[in-house]
Amino acid sequence: MNPIVQKSGLSVVGLLVAGGCALGPAVAAQAAPTQAVPASSSQNDRHAERILGVDYQAQPNFYYCGPAATRIALSAQGKALSQDEVARLLGTTEAGTPSALDTTRVLNELTGGKYRTTEIRDSVARPEQVEQLRRDVLAAVDAGRPVVANIKGTTVDTDGNPHSYEGGHYLTLVGYRDGGDTIRVADPADPALGEYWMSLPKVANWIAERGYSS
Repeated sequence: MNPIVQKSGLSVVGLLVAGGCALGPAVAAQAAPTQAVPASSSQNDRHAERILGVDYQAQPNFYYCGPAATRIALSAQGKALSQDEVARLLGTTEAGTPSALDTTRVLNELTGGKYRTTEIRDSVARPEQVEQLRRDVLAAVDAGRPVVANIKGTTVDTDGNPHSYEGGHYLTLVGYRDGGDTIRVADPADPALGEYWMSLPKVANWIAERGYSS
């Protein structure tokens, strides 16, 4: 069996222990999604910074991170689906969304087939895998396509805030700055922040042993 399927299933027990996909705050945030904003980019360097406008919604329960992250990506491309609709297409259950193969499949069904799945098989991303992620994020974001990443573990964003998803999680990469050295993350399980910046190597290591749709 493809390791991307074996290792990327969402662990309900892990999420409950980690507290990453908390039910309470997410429900409150679901009622008031943020409005999409125009994408921005530097006039001097087209790869200096770009942030896609998305309609952020937090996930309403502990197992909807896959539908929520995929819906955020779709919103940047003019697709207005509910999280329930996306969940049905993904085959999401209380056990979660099986893998990045599923997010790629649904994104392609709804946006015309330009997404592909990339797996980082190693437990720690190799330098060439980090650079591949950079290239993929730059290309996807420049084309107006947010990236959906299946991640696991604990790391810290550029402001020093920790983010812990030991049981697994899905989130959306919606922008970059510094030529892709820093990645903009839209996190459906963290409505208090909504979006935050994270260094490229940390994002790559978060994805390690799993995959992403770009």
